[in-house]
Amino acid sequence: MNTRDWPIRAKLTALVVGPVTGLLALWIFATTLTFGPALDLLAARTLLYDLGRPGESVVAELQRERRLSVVQLAGDTALPALAEQRARTDRAIAELRRRVDGEELRDAADDQLDARLDQLVSALDALPAGRGFIDSRKVDRAGAVGLYSGMIGSAFQAFSGMATLPDTQINREALALTALGRSRELLGQADALLAGAVTAGRYAEGEHEQLVRTIENQRFLAENAVADLPPAERAGYQRLTEGEAFVRLRALQDTLVRDRDLPAGLDVRAWEASYATASQGLRDFELRGADTLAERSVPMAVRILVRLAAAGVLGLLAIVVCVLVALRVGRSLDRRLTGVRTAALEMAEHRLPDVVARLRRGEEVDVAREAPELDHGGDEIGQVGRAFNEVRRTAVQAAVDEVTLRRGLNEVFLNIARRSQGLVHRQLALLDRLERRTEDPDELDGLFQVDHLATRLRRHAEDLVILAGAAPGRGWRNPVAAVDVVRGAISEVESYDRVDVGEVQPAGVLGRAVGDVIHLLAELIENATVFSPPGTRVDVTGRSVPGGYTIEITDRGLGMSPPALAEANRKLSRAPEFDPADSARLGHFVVARLAARHGVRVELRPAVPGGTTAAVLVPSDLVTDEPALGPAATDGVAGPDDRRMAKVTRLATVPRTRAARPGRDRSESAVLPLPAGRTSSVEAPADGDGLPRRVRRRGPAARPRPAAVDNPAYRTPEEARQAMSALQAGTARGRRDGARRAAEPSPPEPPAAPDHRTATERDA
Repeated sequence: MNTRDWPIRAKLTALVVGPVTGLLALWIFATTLTFGPALDLLAARTLLYDLGRPGESVVAELQRERRLSVVQLAGDTALPALAEQRARTDRAIAELRRRVDGEELRDAADDQLDARLDQLVSALDALPAGRGFIDSRKVDRAGAVGLYSGMIGSAFQAFSGMATLPDTQINREALALTALGRSRELLGQADALLAGAVTAGRYAEGEHEQLVRTIENQRFLAENAVADLPPAERAGYQRLTEGEAFVRLRALQDTLVRDRDLPAGLDVRAWEASYATASQGLRDFELRGADTLAERSVPMAVRILVRLAAAGVLGLLAIVVCVLVALRVGRSLDRRLTGVRTAALEMAEHRLPDVVARLRRGEEVDVAREAPELDHGGDEIGQVGRAFNEVRRTAVQAAVDEVTLRRGLNEVFLNIARRSQGLVHRQLALLDRLERRTEDPDELDGLFQVDHLATRLRRHAEDLVILAGAAPGRGWRNPVAAVDVVRGAISEVESYDRVDVGEVQPAGVLGRAVGDVIHLLAELIENATVFSPPGTRVDVTGRSVPGGYTIEITDRGLGMSPPALAEANRKLSRAPEFDPADSARLGHFVVARLAARHGVRVELRPAVPGGTTAAVLVPSDLVTDEPALGPAATDGVAGPDDRRMAKVTRLATVPRTRAARPGRDRSESAVLPLPAGRTSSVEAPADGDGLPRRVRRRGPAARPRPAAVDNPAYRTPEEARQAMSALQAGTARGRRDGARRAAEPSPPEPPAAPDHRTATERDA
């Protein structure tokens, strides 16, 4: 039986139940063992009055009937006195049967006495048949003596069965009295044999030897019985046997033993008188002794019952005290252990997580208040409680230190990120000025590449800001087209040339979420390019769905296992606390933080036929109609959001594939405005959609270039793509100018409004 997982209460109950049950069983056993003898002593009186007295009367009547039956068999005629004696014998037997069949005697008798009572009743049942044999003279005198002696012997066996009292002295005296009764019975047998011989005038064959044995057995039993009597009873018996009747009877017995023939001068009357007196004296002595034993047994039984009651009450009181002490101690132990357990669980499940959560929210925590001293006593449980107090205090202090350290680490992250952001913004502003002043296409190409790297550095700096728990500084005031958001995200990815923009349905994203959505999409697109083979493509599509706008990013990589996919979706579905130990999936952490900030849902699922699809659901409260390509201002000057979006999307050369809309007609003759006194390095004839087309040519102010070699240098597709991306800024300006000129054909172009913001403010 495994008790290791039992509750404390069950274990304490098991410890208490075992000893208490054993003590209770021992008390019951001792009580029963003592109570039984006391009941036996009380039953001795019942046995004496319900069996002893009626049984002795039956024995006396049977002895008289036996003598008369032997005398009748010795003579020639029936004796009238025998019929009267038989009636008296029947009345005594009927009374004995009534007592034997009663419940009181049977309840007081044990199994052995019950068997002997049944044997006595069976022997008495044979009396009528024996009488018939005597009346028909089918038995001789010896047979008649044996018939009655057998029934009387069954009665004495029943008397011996009563001597089973718990007191050995009383038992010894009872057996001695029974032995005296047997000796008196042998004296009666001798009287019956002598009466038959006197009536017949001689001994029958073997009667003298039987008479001699009976007399010797009677004397032997009497001597042994007297030896077991108490001194007072022994002295009384001695006085009884020294009387004249006993002396004369003993002398006559000696005469009968010496002479083999019936003595001629035997005084029969003297024998009969001496026998009657001695038999009656012995009977009275036995009855007095039995009454004395019965009277002695009652006080003895009462004393035993009193001692039993005292011992029982004390034992029961001891058991009750043991149970109460065990319950009190067990309840105290259970309450204290339960208190320690409750305190431990409360600390582990509630208090410590609450302290950590409050610390992470920036609240001040008092260690002494959060881990108060708990008094559990001075024993081993108290020592465990004090040790647990130290553990609790150490745990709370460790949580405070850990959160303080994490807060400091976040501050370090945020400080480094803010510094990096400031430098990157200044770098982007510088690059923007250099790009505006540079007319050499090769130099402009290099500046665009540096600009792209700086844009990626800005995203990584924003990652640090997000890891620190702060919000990035980038933001737009006006909505931005979904396709431009996608292009902005692609421009922040290293392998942007592997990304294909598919169908992107018209929609706009509110300005307050544009920066975070671009960052979120950039992280997912970069993961798609990193975790797929270099030769594969990454597809980006967007469509309106009930509840918002979905952008799907699909790669053709090996995909993710179902457990890894489920774990990734679990992380993306909520904004977890940053764990420095889990640095392998920083992109997922950043995406989860950005998605939680605006209620965006991100889900990864297997792609068909292979790879992974990242579905980004922008909620409907962040989605609006797609904004117009040109500025809405009446002065026709591009706003800061438009200029910033042009820089963000400069690497995405794929134009919007949209049907013409009102207010979006492009002018056929739109050209880029040039500063006064400068010659453009490109020609800008307008194409069909009003956008200028830049053509390389050398301006007069351009510095000399090295002579071209005979064999032109080979340019990779990526370099060609990067070269084409240099046209993006002019393309954006051409779109705005074309739209403006289409709306206002002839007004002169006003000068550009001065921008008094710093470069950091423009790109923030």
